[in-house]
Amino acid sequence: MERSRFFILISMAIFVVALAVSAAVTDEHYLLLSFVLIAVALLPLFARFERRKVEARELVLLAVLAAIAAVSRVPFAPLPSVQPTSFVIIISAIVYGAEAGFIIGAIAALVSNIFLGQGPWTPWQMFCWGMIGVTAGWLKDAWWMKKRLGLLCFGFAWGFLFGWIMNIWYIITLPDALGWQLITVAYIQSFYFDLAHALSNVFFLAVFGSSWLKILVRFRKKYGLLSVV
Repeated sequence: MERSRFFILISMAIFVVALAVSAAVTDEHYLLLSFVLIAVALLPLFARFERRKVEARELVLLAVLAAIAAVSRVPFAPLPSVQPTSFVIIISAIVYGAEAGFIIGAIAALVSNIFLGQGPWTPWQMFCWGMIGVTAGWLKDAWWMKKRLGLLCFGFAWGFLFGWIMNIWYIITLPDALGWQLITVAYIQSFYFDLAHALSNVFFLAVFGSSWLKILVRFRKKYGLLSVV
């Protein structure tokens, strides 16, 4: 478990450095950077080969969950920040661990933007949704995460954290010099969207969380896929 966490931390560090460099240098090659970051997100999974063989059907399961997380975002596109993507990532990470959550989150952002539009924001969304998966996987055994209210609070909190991290990209892209007034305005303007994201997380977790958990747990036990080691 500690070795797995080490590789996840390495991947996260590379993500942060890549985002910082891309913001400081140029946003022209965001698509190339996105694919590079997908490879980085897969690093913890590749590390599993040293511990045990990763089966092809486990990779298929990751791809299917990432596709569900990505495609589920598309029908809600007319409603800004309202989507079940975060919900799918959270539940998947709770059942299959932080590695799976990180990969599903990063891939879901890239794939969903094929339909909704790629841009310099894509790598940042990959990082944000990847972090949702990582934290959900790491905290899944916490006593408060096992309670319904605790899980809902986790989803609500990440609705705002997601927006706050994305605000960093938005502020960096502004041509004017940074100032506390500009930063404050940016975060105030994003409040509605962050709240919408937070409330949608609560809604999907409250309505579909229990059923999805039962289905994914049953699938993991029956086929022994993506066991946390």
